[in-house]
Amino acid sequence: MTTKPKVKLTVADYLETPEGAAYQLLDGELIVAAAPADKHQRVSGSLFLALHPFISGRNLGIIRYAPVDVVLSDHDVVQPDLLFVSHERAAIRTPANLQGAPDLAVEVLSPSTEGYDRGYKRELYARHGVREYWLVDPDFETIEVLTPGNGGFVRYALYNRRETLTSPLLPGLAVELAAVFGE
Repeated sequence: MTTKPKVKLTVADYLETPEGAAYQLLDGELIVAAAPADKHQRVSGSLFLALHPFISGRNLGIIRYAPVDVVLSDHDVVQPDLLFVSHERAAIRTPANLQGAPDLAVEVLSPSTEGYDRGYKRELYARHGVREYWLVDPDFETIEVLTPGNGGFVRYALYNRRETLTSPLLPGLAVELAAVFGE
């Protein structure tokens, strides 16, 4: 018995999906996710509210929250929960999506996406030049800040809800995580 070859989808295929749906294209496979849980949304929103005044007040670039398509290759389109694009990388911005890696990608972990976020997407972001990657765990109330090094990302710091997050990418940023993870 012969097996049917796996079809590897492209960005063109991805662009035919319904607008606004929670799809990502990872190595040519269309990934569909359910709407995020309330805690996921609360943490993501709190982080956005903490980052937005810092980034816009210093005129560093733009910060966006999902869904925003980030096209990294013909077979990879991701939607980080939050992203930052500096003015230096503004050329990747188009009216429809980003055509390249943001400076900062933030993924809030959920049971259905954690494997991708810690695995394939971590490697993908490193390969395409994301300068900083945050893995936010709403259950354990931690944020792992990763930076490039040793052929991929390495841990810069692991912060918990009692600490203040700082970022090598965004000098001067100080985010009180009790406010991010609190009600």
